[in-house]
Amino acid sequence: MALLKPFFYLSPSLSINYSTQIGNPRYNFLKWGCSCSSLALPNKAITPLEDEKKNPNAPFLHSSERLHQFHSKGIHKDLNSLPKPLTEVSLTSSPRDGSKVRVAYQGLPGAYSEDAALKAYPNCETVPCDEFEDTFKAVELWLVEKAVLPIENSVGGSIHRNYDLLLRHRLHIVGEVQLQVNHCLLGLPGVRKEELKGVVSHPQALAQCEMVLNDLAVLKISAHDTAAAAQSVALNCVRETGAIASSRAANIYGLNILAERIQDDDENITRFLILAREPIIPGTDRPYKTSIVFSLEEGPGVLFKALAVFALRNINLSKIESRPLKQRPLRVVDDSNEGSAKYFDYLFYIDFEASMADPRAQYALGHLQEFGRFLRVLGCYPMDTVL
Repeated sequence: MALLKPFFYLSPSLSINYSTQIGNPRYNFLKWGCSCSSLALPNKAITPLEDEKKNPNAPFLHSSERLHQFHSKGIHKDLNSLPKPLTEVSLTSSPRDGSKVRVAYQGLPGAYSEDAALKAYPNCETVPCDEFEDTFKAVELWLVEKAVLPIENSVGGSIHRNYDLLLRHRLHIVGEVQLQVNHCLLGLPGVRKEELKGVVSHPQALAQCEMVLNDLAVLKISAHDTAAAAQSVALNCVRETGAIASSRAANIYGLNILAERIQDDDENITRFLILAREPIIPGTDRPYKTSIVFSLEEGPGVLFKALAVFALRNINLSKIESRPLKQRPLRVVDDSNEGSAKYFDYLFYIDFEASMADPRAQYALGHLQEFGRFLRVLGCYPMDTVL
C-alpha cells in the first residue's frame, strides 16, 4: 500500500498534516471555506462531473401560490403567522436577529423535515422552501445557516434526487437525524374516518399506509408533501376528504387526528442529513460517520478492491448507493466489437463508520485513490443514535 504524502488534501481549503510516523497523525486545519470536500488524486486530471456544473440561468426559489391563498382566506387565525416559503424577494430582504440558527427544509410548516430540523436544533428558526434544491441555495446564499435533507427511508428506500443534489452543490454534511415517522389520518373537525371517500398525501406516505387505506376503500390522491396535503384539506373544507400527515400538521392546520400510527410498518424511520457551508472538525469523542462519493477506473474486480480498503482496516460500511454517471453513462466493454457492448458507468456513494480523525479512515481513503478516477468527501459528522 502506498503511504500518504505529507499533505493529503481533502479540499482546496482544508488540508490535514501528517507526521511521518504511521499511526500518529497531527491535524492542522489551515483554512475552512465553502468549497467541496474533495480528495485530490495526484498526477490525474479530473474533469468536473456533469452534476457539478452550475446552471447560472436556473431560477433561485419558487413561491407557493397555494400558501398565499391560504393566508388570504384566513382559515385559521394562527396560520396567518406561518412563515412563507423562500422566494426571490428573500435575496434582498432576509431578516436575521442572530439569536437563533435558521434551518431550511423542503415543504410547508408541519412537514416531517421540519420535525427533523427541530429535533436537531430545538430552538431553531425553521425556514420552509418549495423544492429540495431551494434548501441548498438558501444555505449557499447565506439566507440560512443549515439545511435538513431527507436521504433515505427504512420502507421507501433512498431518495435518489437528493444524492444527485449532494454532488451538484458544494455544501458539507455536518450531521444526521433519524426520525421515527408517525403517519396520522387527519380530517376536518367533526368528521369520522368512516365518512372519508378520499385521502390526500405524498405518494410515499400513501404507499406506506396502504393496508389502512384499502380497509377504508378510499381514493388515494397525491400531493407535493404531507404538510401540503393537510393544508389542502383545511383550505377546501371537503368533509369527505382526509389527509395523511404528522400530528404537528394537524395542530397547525386545525384538523382532527382520526387515527395515529396508520403506517403498515411500525418501524418506519427516515434519515435526514444536516448541511452547512463549512465542514466541522472531526473528533473521536463519540461515534462518527463519513460520507464519500467516488468513481472507479476500468478493470476486473475494481469495485471489490475499492471496498476491501475498508474491510482491511476493520471499518464498517453502513450504506452503499450507486448512481449512473451522467457525464458518461455508458462505457464500451471492448473496442473490437465496434461499440455494440456497453454497460453503465457509476458513481458510488458510501457511508462508513469512522471519523476522519481516525488514522484508519485517512489511510483507507489514501488506498482508495489508487483505484479511483474521482473521489470527494461529502462530510464527516457525529452519528445520530437516538430515535
